[in-house]
Amino acid sequence: MNGLLRKLARRVVQKSNILSISCLVVCHVFILILAPLPHNRKGEASARMALKVVNLGFHSLSFVPSPKPLKDRLVLRSSKVEQISFTESENSLIESILGVQGRGRSSSSQQLNAIERAVQVLERLGGVPDPTKSNLIEGRWQLIFTTRPGTASPIQRTFVGVDFFSVFQEVYLRTNDPRVCNIVSFSDAIGELKVEAAASIEDGKRILFRFDRAAFSFKFLPFKVPYPVPFKLLGDEAKGWLDTTYLSNSGNLRISRGNKGTTFVLQKQTEPRQRLLTAISSGIGVKEAIDELISLKQNTGQEPELEEGEWQMMWNSQTVTDSWIENAVNGLMGKQIIRKNGRIKFLVEILLGLKFSMDGNFVKTSSRVYDVTMDDAAIVGGPFGYPLELKNKFILELLYSDEKLRVSRVSNNIIFVHIRTDDSR
Repeated sequence: MNGLLRKLARRVVQKSNILSISCLVVCHVFILILAPLPHNRKGEASARMALKVVNLGFHSLSFVPSPKPLKDRLVLRSSKVEQISFTESENSLIESILGVQGRGRSSSSQQLNAIERAVQVLERLGGVPDPTKSNLIEGRWQLIFTTRPGTASPIQRTFVGVDFFSVFQEVYLRTNDPRVCNIVSFSDAIGELKVEAAASIEDGKRILFRFDRAAFSFKFLPFKVPYPVPFKLLGDEAKGWLDTTYLSNSGNLRISRGNKGTTFVLQKQTEPRQRLLTAISSGIGVKEAIDELISLKQNTGQEPELEEGEWQMMWNSQTVTDSWIENAVNGLMGKQIIRKNGRIKFLVEILLGLKFSMDGNFVKTSSRVYDVTMDDAAIVGGPFGYPLELKNKFILELLYSDEKLRVSRVSNNIIFVHIRTDDSR
């Protein structure tokens, strides 16, 4: 086991970057626990290996989240939620990122192009001049998107940026000890890894840094566990720089580019839709995040509509059955495709190119409420289809809907969260 973990760690060796966090922190912790390094190993070699493990960060695992649906029914509560304001250009970037899994790892070429265009627009606009000299850059930032270096290894692509973890950066430049800190929060119950660097301002955009300490803070221990990296032995490998190419006038959105060519998008306060998708990925706090989102829409007084397009089911409050076809008929998996003419389709990828398809129609009966009838089902493979005698009727109530995300409730009190997967909007 220990040999395998070391082999994996060696395959993902990368040089330092201030926004790099340990993608193999779990492997490295296991190495330390299962078989500590021999004392006769050269200190410098050990230090270089450890830092290279630390330096893999901020890129994300690209699974489509599929946590077990919650068994208990969702009870919606009303609360006052403050809307986060963005400029039109900033909102274009937020919209392009919304729904991208793994903070960017699973992005399609279309999504990456849209995000890069939105980033370039903001960089041209400039935002706050000389961001490193502004108080707005100070504080705790959450990573919401990052590009991947072309050299990312398969192990990096598997382990880094797991959606279950939250990734933050703290920037404090106006102190006697200027610092930039990268933080991986495993959970409120477990704790975090904090990797720190001494920082200095080179010019209005660039921060210079040098890694100098790191430690785990576990909730179940009364003391910190040092991350065993003797940074002083690493020389120039512990150094790097970070350019802030855009800082919003609100101080809530930041774009930075690291010395390894990676782009990072960070926010001080993530918006409710992002918090819901993060909750779904982690399986924690989904109900509260839905409450918050619905309350926000109620406060705006806007009437939600059943938006056209392809919508991927991300989460539901119903326990799935052992029968995939029953789950598919009930919309508990796959996509919904909404069309202009009141038509709706359920589409589920099965295997070997086969798909389950079920067509129907919907009619709006009152505010936010639709009658849905699904009555044309088939197993489809290429141009051929095998019809199935299946039918399903239900009432669909929209609790929240915009051009990117939808929360709905059907007649048997199941709550669904769907996100748009096409680029029709």
